[in-house]
Amino acid sequence: IASLSSFIHSFLDDNGYQEQLESPILKLLDAFLCPGADPIRVLVTGAAGQIAYSLLYSIAKGDVFGKDQPIILVLLDIPPMLPVLDGVVMELQDCALPLLREVIPTDKVEVGFKDLDAAILVGSMPRKEGMERKDLLKANVAIFKTQGAALEKYAKKTVRVLVVGNPANTNCLIASKSAPSIPKENFSCLTRLDHNRARSQVAMRCGVPADAVKNVIIWGNHSSTQYPDVHHAMVNVHGKEVEAYGAVKDDSWLKGDFISTVQLRGAAVIKARKLSSAMSAAKAICDHMRDWWFGTLDGEFMSMGVYAGGNSYGIPEDLIYSFPVHIKNKSWNIHDGLPVNDFSRAKMDATAAELVEERDTALSFLSQ
Repeated sequence: IASLSSFIHSFLDDNGYQEQLESPILKLLDAFLCPGADPIRVLVTGAAGQIAYSLLYSIAKGDVFGKDQPIILVLLDIPPMLPVLDGVVMELQDCALPLLREVIPTDKVEVGFKDLDAAILVGSMPRKEGMERKDLLKANVAIFKTQGAALEKYAKKTVRVLVVGNPANTNCLIASKSAPSIPKENFSCLTRLDHNRARSQVAMRCGVPADAVKNVIIWGNHSSTQYPDVHHAMVNVHGKEVEAYGAVKDDSWLKGDFISTVQLRGAAVIKARKLSSAMSAAKAICDHMRDWWFGTLDGEFMSMGVYAGGNSYGIPEDLIYSFPVHIKNKSWNIHDGLPVNDFSRAKMDATAAELVEERDTALSFLSQ
């Protein structure tokens, strides 16, 4: 029955009848065919933090998992943040959102990870002044080993897990290894923020809206070694799709300042506002999860940090590495067959080497 409703919507949308999608008759038919979906349980960790504060409203109002999908929001944070979390809960209640069926604040993993459909792992140990990178990795291995074990013990095996907390790629790998009965394909890390940054930079350079740019790629690590690649990107200029290099008409910028701007954008935001990216990070999380839930558009791919096993680009397999992916039926596939020139190869390999080093250091802590 739900498929019939979906078919009607798709038919109207594909054949230019968008106005009919909002008709009272169709809404009545939807109500008859789908009288009430079961709520899904969505966990957000670090839920008292600034990224979550920008994120939770969008999830609760239906921007991510669908306008007809009831939500149970589970908010997990450390015990000292529970008073702040109570304020977040009050605000969510005061929004009077019809899809939000319940809000569960907690500091206990057995509550937070129970029966999850989606887990958005925002919380992590931030790098403190004077902290060595290996000390940061060690602290986060402990966190994501615990959260992976909690996913293994309490969550649904079909749960979709997005790791946001940095170092996101390696944290994601540790969580996956700590939840061996959940498919590796159910774990991903956030590089959509970098993807959106790259898309926006090209759009501004060409004087077009951001949605006129498609198929930019972020390869590798969510760090300053990431490789923003526009060799396969297209730009819609006056109704005609043009290759990004042809639309921008500035190869030196695309191979220089464009790459460094995207790589270092997070640091630039911190320098300007004395806080890390929150609004843009929350938007990227929404984009990532919505595409994972509903799929990517035909002819388009998006950037996701995913398990590298079986990739065709020569990237070491036991990594979480950002690739171009297309998504259907909540399953992603790496977009194979893109030609890679020498310039791209060197940058893809450099970010892979950083991830191998991170992985090996993290795994040495995991075994302790």
